[in-house]
Amino acid sequence: MAANMPSSNKGTEHYFTEKPTSHNKLRLIRTCLRGKTFEFTTASSVFSIKRVDRGTRVLIENMALPESGCVLDLGCGYGAVGISAAKLNPKLRVVLTDVNRRAVLLAKQNAEKNHARNIEVRHGSLYEPVGDLCFNTVLSNPPVSAGMETVQAIISGAPAVVAEGGTLQMVVRSKIGKKTLPDAFMKAFGNVEVLAIESGYRILMGKKR
Repeated sequence: MAANMPSSNKGTEHYFTEKPTSHNKLRLIRTCLRGKTFEFTTASSVFSIKRVDRGTRVLIENMALPESGCVLDLGCGYGAVGISAAKLNPKLRVVLTDVNRRAVLLAKQNAEKNHARNIEVRHGSLYEPVGDLCFNTVLSNPPVSAGMETVQAIISGAPAVVAEGGTLQMVVRSKIGKKTLPDAFMKAFGNVEVLAIESGYRILMGKKR
């Protein structure tokens, strides 16, 4: 997800690899999220290919969406968070971004598969693809495996793309979010709130005032 990151580690690709070279093995996930049924095509070298992972599910089930405006799913993977947001509120404009080109392609396909027409998918690292936009909500299940510098960059960069009164909502494991990240939210936003705690995860939220 972060710029200038190595595409592999001792020959093993990560889901934040920009151009995966592994065999593109496809899977189909059928699941219920927030009372709605979804189908997602996943693939190798994309995060959590067998199921919607617990952190993503906690974020989807508890995310606070605006009534109108623009929402960003940062590091969208195959698109579960952004597509769920788009289906929950068709009035929203939802933008999905990822550095992984395979994930971007899957997110586009999954938006069509789930008839989410209020979606745009862009390729790029962090906030680079959306510098021309302003968001009411930024949603993120950050790539902790990419390193805490990347997670910190998501937090510190959010105020530049968030509208007045808008929020960054980030799901992290409680053992990480409880100890290390609230200070980063306080530095970026001057406030931090725990939106939900569930299944070993918590959603941290900062609001631009």
